Amino acid sequence: MNKLQIKEYFNKISNERDKWRRRNSYYHKDIQFLLSFLIPRQSKVLDVGCSTGDVLASIHTNVGKGIDFSPAMVAVAKSKYPSLNFEVMDVENLELNEKYDYIILSDVIGFLNDVQGTFQGLHKVSHNKTKVIITCCSQFWEPALKLFGKLHLKMRQPIQNWLSRGDIENILYLAGFEVIKKGERLLCPKYIPLISTFLNNVVAKLPLIRRLCLVNYFIARPKTGNQITSIPAATVSVIIPARNEKGNIEDAIKRVPKMGEHTEIVFVEGHSTDETLQEMERVKIAYPNVDIKILVQDGKGKGDAVRKGFDAACGDILMILDADLTVRPEELPKFYQAITNGAGEFINGSRLVYQLENDSMRTLNIAGNKFFSLMFSWLLDQRIKDTLCGTKVLRKENYEKIKKGREFFGDFDPFGDFDLLFGAAKLNLKIIDLPIRYQARSYGITNISRFKHGWLLLKMVLFAMRKIKFV
Repeated sequence: MNKLQIKEYFNKISNERDKWRRRNSYYHKDIQFLLSFLIPRQSKVLDVGCSTGDVLASIHTNVGKGIDFSPAMVAVAKSKYPSLNFEVMDVENLELNEKYDYIILSDVIGFLNDVQGTFQGLHKVSHNKTKVIITCCSQFWEPALKLFGKLHLKMRQPIQNWLSRGDIENILYLAGFEVIKKGERLLCPKYIPLISTFLNNVVAKLPLIRRLCLVNYFIARPKTGNQITSIPAATVSVIIPARNEKGNIEDAIKRVPKMGEHTEIVFVEGHSTDETLQEMERVKIAYPNVDIKILVQDGKGKGDAVRKGFDAACGDILMILDADLTVRPEELPKFYQAITNGAGEFINGSRLVYQLENDSMRTLNIAGNKFFSLMFSWLLDQRIKDTLCGTKVLRKENYEKIKKGREFFGDFDPFGDFDLLFGAAKLNLKIIDLPIRYQARSYGITNISRFKHGWLLLKMVLFAMRKIKFV
């Protein structure tokens, strides 16, 4: 669902919201208790996604403000709590000039279009001692909550992003926040006399078992000092390997943003049969103000094309963008920011955080990606959620080091993804996942053979065990 559809949904159910809150009062009262416990009295509080106002009203705040992008929800909140300050506002386009001591996002992040951008925007309303408190439901409970909705045991909700604990911490890090405390609550979200209290106050606190709780919460603060340092602007080369992608070439030119001091686009054509090369030559003439290089790869496979593009690139920063544009070119500035501010040295796109568009990734592809992400996180001792996302970014000086050490692993990767990941890990580069929204291709068909390449990747994992892990 897009943002407009989500807003319409919340407007529609605004008059029913409190009825469902009463039916599940045990859950909502526990969230309110947690927030009241964490937030000192007389703090200045901003409640993001305030709904009908109950959370803000439950906190003993000196100055409080609730914002929500649903006008109907805000109208209900104002009628219930006329002495409190509520305003219609989209947190993804925050327009506030005040600073707050505590910022609450309770059951909100699953409905955001751009979680990283939202977190970054919170700096505008934060001072150096601000605490951001996030509560959300655990991924583990997703099937049960969907079932409860169908059985009318809870309010049915639109499709949302189910972010893992690691996803949330990683996005906070990318957005310039550090997690200082985290925890879990509610093993039993319904009230059962004596049993609920025992399960939630005793059993839910035990190691391992606490991971089964419904609610995850995080307390974060703005990063301080030199934890992420600024690096001067750099030049950028965007490498676009393309085979039978004629219909996407001009779109790529139009949509790749200008980044840093200068941005060049390097097309690497892979022996297409649909006049992709001719289209590249046409757009180079049609867009004289864009720095475009056109190469034709000598060998086969995306890995070969990427290496040829990297060798010809002039930029300080190298970016890979797949020509199918299933990763939006408009996302590239996030990668630029992450590598220039020192958040990471190898920025790896992750398609497996946000809810996927219909048909954007087939079920077997998703399963394969998740399997290989677990394997490679273990192999490389760094968190890697999506090994096969085509968008990867690193500095050219580090690529040259990877290239020099390539003989250690051998040239056996047709994709290019694992050649770079292995090399980055061998150099002890800091690898960071950057969540992106993955969309269905609008032109052509995928060039990936799931079973053939899946078998190759499995052999690659076994090879990497010998080369990296068991040494």
